[in-house]
Amino acid sequence: MEKNRTILAIALIILVWSGYNILFPPQPPPASAPQQVVVEETSSSNKSANSEFKNISTSSPEETFTIKKQLVEKNIVVESDIYLFKLTTSGARINQAKLKKYRKSNEPDSDFVDIVSAESNYLATFRTTGKEGLGLPSDLDYTLQNDNEIFILKNKDTQIITFVGKTSGGLEIHKKYTFYADSYEFDLNVKLINRSGQPTGGVFDLSLVNFWDDSRKGDSYNFVGPTTLIGEEIKEDDPEDLLTSSKSYNNDFHWSGFFTKYFASIVSPEGDSAKRIQVQMGDGYVENIFSSAPVKLETNEVATFNYIAYLGPKDYDILKASGNRFDYAIDLGFFSIIAQPLLVGLKFFYGYLGNWGFAIVLLTICIKALFWPLTQKSYSSMKAMQKLQPQMAKMREKYSSDKQRLNQEMMALYKENRVNPLGGCLPMLIQIPVFFALYQLLLHSIELRHAPFMLWITDLSAKDPYYVTPLIMGATMFIQQKMSPTTMEPMQAKMMMMMPVVFTFLFLNFPSGLVVYWLVNNVLTIAQQYLINRKPT
Repeated sequence: MEKNRTILAIALIILVWSGYNILFPPQPPPASAPQQVVVEETSSSNKSANSEFKNISTSSPEETFTIKKQLVEKNIVVESDIYLFKLTTSGARINQAKLKKYRKSNEPDSDFVDIVSAESNYLATFRTTGKEGLGLPSDLDYTLQNDNEIFILKNKDTQIITFVGKTSGGLEIHKKYTFYADSYEFDLNVKLINRSGQPTGGVFDLSLVNFWDDSRKGDSYNFVGPTTLIGEEIKEDDPEDLLTSSKSYNNDFHWSGFFTKYFASIVSPEGDSAKRIQVQMGDGYVENIFSSAPVKLETNEVATFNYIAYLGPKDYDILKASGNRFDYAIDLGFFSIIAQPLLVGLKFFYGYLGNWGFAIVLLTICIKALFWPLTQKSYSSMKAMQKLQPQMAKMREKYSSDKQRLNQEMMALYKENRVNPLGGCLPMLIQIPVFFALYQLLLHSIELRHAPFMLWITDLSAKDPYYVTPLIMGATMFIQQKMSPTTMEPMQAKMMMMMPVVFTFLFLNFPSGLVVYWLVNNVLTIAQQYLINRKPT
């Protein structure tokens, strides 16, 4: 039984140290394989055809636009308090999107984060193309149907910007963006009208385009790349894997997009506007292609496609308010059911304190108070076990050749002294899900991005620049272990004393917000252990 308890204690340390990588392993490197398309399907049907928006053909008359040859490319600016979008008449695409609430670095004069930044138009996003009779040049010249080229939106303003173009084959395209002053969401409506005088048809494609090179690669903790929501499951496609094979999703998809650690570009096709999503690698970019079902158009008939797009932060409240299941973009891991209430608590404390660092400290105190009885029971059990060590040593010597009798005598000793040999481990194991949930929360919360705490800690999402807090954390962990009662063999105890060193090196590059949590938790544990040790034996 003593050996089993030792194994449990060691397993606990290993689980805390390496559990994240066990539960959420990094994706394996791509295997060498010929180019192919991998199709994933589910048994559920695609998005409901009863949606308000549908991909339809109709012979009803359309509003008339005057299509003039655009002599030079025009750039259109749409700006509100939270974003700045730039569009081009070449392809009626977005070639720049800046988020005015977020800066690239923690410096006050740093430029705004640009979630879209196309140095050349072929990298501009919301590209519209097609196949067969619906083939559209991605750089088709469009006429801007608005009188202005600069739009400043305030309060609850809404701005519609319409582009109209026509191919040499007589296919007319109306591309309409609807922007909202107070939202990172916008609507995209596309109408295709057959003006050729004869039937035509094919497949229409809308592409979300994102620049890609090796500098954008994620790591084992943060995925960067295309992401798709299939049913209730998030699918992440490693861009390195896309070099050898594209991915295709044909059923039950809700949206697809491109994610970095803190920001997201998402498109959700409405109704029947997309029957297939293909994710592939292009020349210096990753592309999410939303393909319609085959469409046939008689003369003057119309096909309509509707999408909801999002270019903004991975902020849970903002994404949740938008609907469309965009909040699924924030994946807090296996213990997300615990992480969500912790996020609510963290934001609640911030609302009163106005400092995310102090909010973390207060949240840590609350978590420690919640688990105080369990921790108290754990340390009390360990202390009681320590008192029995002399008697247990004599039993091991007396019954060294009879393991069954040794176990029987030890169980009798535990029962006589009302000691549970697992009492020191189980309460600690119960706390592990909370640790991992808070770990995920502090590692990925955009609220901590560039959030100052105090003194030299000016960004809780970044590592401590001087490594002060990890070193103090290691010291408190060492003190905590010295104060904790132990029933381990001397050699095992020495090995366990190496854990503070291991954890210190592990935490050197962790976000300082996570280190602050662990440090405060250690200090509170030391205080609790001190109170337990003061009690008479």
